Amino acid sequence: MPATDFQGSFGRSLLSLRRDQVDSSAVGGNSSHHHEPSNMEVELDSFQRQVAEKFIDLNASSNELLSLEWIGKLLDSFLCCQEEFRAIVFNHRSQISKSPMDRLISDYFDRSIKALDVCNAIRDGIEQIRQWEKLADIVISALDCQHRSIGEGQLRRAKKSLVDLAIGMLDEKDHPSGTNLAHRNRSFGRVKDSHHRSIGHFRSLSWSVSRSWSASKQLQALANNLATPRPNDILASNGLAVPVYTMTSVLLFVMWVLVAAIPCQDRGLQVNFFVPRHFQWAAPVMSLHDKIVEESKRRDRKNCCGLLKEIDRIEKSSRLMNELIDSIHLPLNDQKEVEVKQRVDELVQVREALRNGLDPFERKVREVFHRIVRSRTESLDSL
Repeated sequence: MPATDFQGSFGRSLLSLRRDQVDSSAVGGNSSHHHEPSNMEVELDSFQRQVAEKFIDLNASSNELLSLEWIGKLLDSFLCCQEEFRAIVFNHRSQISKSPMDRLISDYFDRSIKALDVCNAIRDGIEQIRQWEKLADIVISALDCQHRSIGEGQLRRAKKSLVDLAIGMLDEKDHPSGTNLAHRNRSFGRVKDSHHRSIGHFRSLSWSVSRSWSASKQLQALANNLATPRPNDILASNGLAVPVYTMTSVLLFVMWVLVAAIPCQDRGLQVNFFVPRHFQWAAPVMSLHDKIVEESKRRDRKNCCGLLKEIDRIEKSSRLMNELIDSIHLPLNDQKEVEVKQRVDELVQVREALRNGLDPFERKVREVFHRIVRSRTESLDSL
C-alpha cells in the first residue's frame, strides 16, 4: 500500500469518538450545543496522529526495510513517540494515580522492563555481527590481488575465514555452539537512580542476558494479555487509556522488529500482534508487520539468523566468494583475477555498510534502553 493510501485509512480519531459520545448524550438531553474539544482531547488526538505519521514515513522508505538505516529510523520514531508519551503522563499525573490509569500505566512499565532485556540481547547480536565483519576483512585482505599475487597461502586463509563466517551465521537452532558470543557479560551499563529506590527493579538488567534467556518467550511476555482499552476505561480515564495502549503496541512492535532483524538467543516471530483498524496508526503499523512476516517466509530467509538486510548481503557475498575460491586453479589466469577482484569489491561494500552502520545503530539501541529507564523513573517520581 503506497504511503498516501494510509491518509485515507487513518481510522476514527479519539476526538471523533469522544465527539460522537457527547453528541449522543446531547441528543438524549435535547441539547442543541455541539461538543468543543478540550485541550486534553486535542493533545491526545495529536499524539495518535504523530504516531500514524511516523509509521507512514517508515512505509514510504520500505524499499530499505530491515536495513540498519531503516531500523535506525524506526528507533528514532520510537524515541519521539516515547517523549510525547512521557509529556502526556507528566501533564496529567494527577489522573495517573486514579483507577483505571494506575493499573494501565503500571502494566505499561512492567512491559517496558521486559523490553530492556531485549535491548541487551540486541547488543550481543551487534557484537556477533562485528565478528563477521572482522572475518570478511580477513578475506578481503587475503585476496587483495591489486597489491600482490594470490598464492595457495592466501587462498587457504580466505577459505578458513569464509568457513568460520558461514558457521557463525548459521541459525542458533541449527548450530547452538555458534552463539557463544551471546553469553559474555555485555550490557548498556548499570542503571543509575539518584533516589536508589528503583535499583532493585533493574539490578538484573545491568548484565547481559543469561544462557537460558529466550527472545521468543520475552516477546510473548511483552504481548501477553495486551488488549485494546475498554470503552469504560477510556471514559473513566478521560481518554488517557488510549495513548497507553498506543505506546505499549509501539513498544512491542519495535522490540519484535529488533528480534526479527538481529541475531539473538532463541529468535522467534510467533507473536500475536494485531491492531484494530479504527486506530489512526493501525494501517501503517500492520502493513510493516505483514511485510516483515512475508520477508521471514522467503525460502532463502527461513533459516537465517536475522532478517537484517546487511546480513543477507554478507551471506550472499561470502557464499559466492567461497564458490569462486573452490573453482580457482593456481596460477590465476586473467579472467579469474577479474572475477576475484569483482567479488572482493562486493565484499568490501558489504563490510563498509556494516562498519559505518553498526556504531550509530548500537548508540540508538542504547538510547532506547536508557530512555525507557528514565521515563519509568521519572513517572514513579512524579507519582
